[in-house]
Amino acid sequence: MSAAVLDSRFPGLRRRGFLAAAGGVAGLGALTLAGCAGSGSGSADDPAAKGGGGKPTRGGRLRAAFAGGGASETLDPHSASLFADVARAKALFDKLADYGPDLSAQPRLASAWEPNAGLDRWKVTLREAAFHDGRPVTAADVLYSYRRIADPEKAFRAKASLEPVDLKASRALDDRTVEFVLKRPTAEFPNVLAAFGAYIVPEGEQDFDKKAVGSGPFRFVSFAPGKSAVFRRNDDHWDGAPYLDELEFVVANEESARVNALLGGQIEYAHELNPTTARAHEGKGQIQIVRLPGSAMQGFVMKTDRPPFDDKRVREAFFLIADRKELVDGALSGAGEIGNDLFGKGYEYYAAGLPQREQDLDRARALLKQAGADGLTVTLDTSPVAAGFTEAATIFRDQAAKAGVTITVKTGSKDSYWKDILDNGTLASYRSGAMPIEAHISQRLLTDSTTNATKWHHKDFDALYQQAQSTRDKKERAAVYERMQRRLHAEGGFLIWGFADWIIGTARNVQGVETKAPANSVDWARFDKVWLA
Repeated sequence: MSAAVLDSRFPGLRRRGFLAAAGGVAGLGALTLAGCAGSGSGSADDPAAKGGGGKPTRGGRLRAAFAGGGASETLDPHSASLFADVARAKALFDKLADYGPDLSAQPRLASAWEPNAGLDRWKVTLREAAFHDGRPVTAADVLYSYRRIADPEKAFRAKASLEPVDLKASRALDDRTVEFVLKRPTAEFPNVLAAFGAYIVPEGEQDFDKKAVGSGPFRFVSFAPGKSAVFRRNDDHWDGAPYLDELEFVVANEESARVNALLGGQIEYAHELNPTTARAHEGKGQIQIVRLPGSAMQGFVMKTDRPPFDDKRVREAFFLIADRKELVDGALSGAGEIGNDLFGKGYEYYAAGLPQREQDLDRARALLKQAGADGLTVTLDTSPVAAGFTEAATIFRDQAAKAGVTITVKTGSKDSYWKDILDNGTLASYRSGAMPIEAHISQRLLTDSTTNATKWHHKDFDALYQQAQSTRDKKERAAVYERMQRRLHAEGGFLIWGFADWIIGTARNVQGVETKAPANSVDWARFDKVWLA
C-alpha cells in the first residue's frame, strides 16, 4: 500500500500519528500480539467482551492496526518476532500445539501425542487438515518445517526449543504419524510442539512474502512489508471457518495514530494501548477497552558477558537499586504488579518462595565499591517501542543516581530496536509476553539460545535444564527449576521489575474476544473467532 493510498484510506493514521507522533508509544516486540476485543461496557469483566453480546454473524472486514517493523517485516512464520509478524503468522499458519490459558500445551494440528516409557521417543498423530492450495498436511511437512527451523545456518526463533529433537533420526511412520526421536528423555516435549515460531509449512516452501500458503484460518491476498496485509476467510479450515470475510492489518507505529484511527472509525482494532489512554477512554462508551492482567513482563537486560555487568556484584547492585513499586506506578500508571527478577510470575514452576527483593541503596553502593565500580557510568538503551519503556528508563536513571550511578538514557529506533539490543550495548529496556518458564529458559537463557539478550552462557546451567527436561517426576522436576531460578535471582541478567496489564482497544461492534487468555496462548490473536455485530 503506497503512502498516497494510506493517506486517502487512513488520513488519521498519517496526519495524527505518523507525522505528529503525539506522545504515543508504539507496540511491537519480541513476542506475540493481544487478541481482538468484544463490545460491552469497556471492561474485560463485561460478558459481552467475552463473546456474550449476541449470536456470531458472518461477514465484513476487520481492520487491525499494529506497530510495524518497516521493510524487515515478513510472512515467513519461522522468522516472525514482531507482534505484527506473529499476528499475521497466526492467521495464515498453524502449529502442532499451542499454549492454553494455563500455558499447558493444547493440540492444534496434532490430534494426539504419546511418549514411550523412556520419554525419548514421542509419537505424534496429525489431524486431518489441508493447506490453502488443497494439499493435505502430512508428516513430511512437519519434518520439513522442523528441519528448516533447525538449520544451523539460520537463526529462526524456535531453533533452541527444537534442540532436544534428533531430526535426522525422526521419521514419518505414515502420512499422519511422526515419530520424534529425542536426544535425551524430555518430559515436557509437548512444549516443543507449541514453541513460539514452530509453525508447519508445506514441504519445500521457502518464499512466503509473495504468496504465503499455510493451513491457517485465513488465506493470503496481499502483503506490503511495513504497510499492510490483507487475508481472506479460509472456508476449509480444520477448526471451522472464521466469521470475518476479510482481515486487514495496517501499520501505525505511534500509539496515538492507532487510537485516533479507532476513534475515527478507520479501524476496528488497535493493538497495545498505554495505561493513560485506557483510563481516558474506559467506560466512556466510544470504544471498548480490554485489559489482560499481568500479561507482559517488564524489565531491563544486563549483558553478563561484558563490563560492567560481567561482574555479578554489579548486577546485584542494580537489582537493589530498583524501586519496583515506583517503576510500576510511574511507567505503567499502576496497571500491573511488581516483579522479583524472575520470569513467569504465577506460572507453573515459578519460584514463588524466594523473598521479594526491595530497594537497598546502601547495599548497592557497597557492592559497587567492592567491584571497583564507584562512580559508574552506563548507557541504558530504550525506545518508544513498547508501553512504559521510556518512562521506566527515566525513573530508573533517577533511582540509580541515588546510588552514585550515572545512567545515560539512549533512545533508539522503534523499527530496529529489538534487533539492535539483542547483541549490542550493555543495558536495555526489555519485555516479554507469556510462555512456559521452560520455554523462556530454552529460548533465552541457554548458551545456544537464539534470543539470549542477557548473554547468559553457563554450561552448568544448560546441564540443569537438561536434567529438568529428563526428570519424569513433576515434583522433582520443579525442584530443579527452582534451583535454576535461585541462581538467576541471585546473579542473572534480567532485572524484572514488573508485570504489566496488556491493553487493547476495539470498536464497539467487535465481539468474540477471549479476555482470559495471556499473551502467546492459543486464544490470543484469535481473529478467526471474532465477528462484527
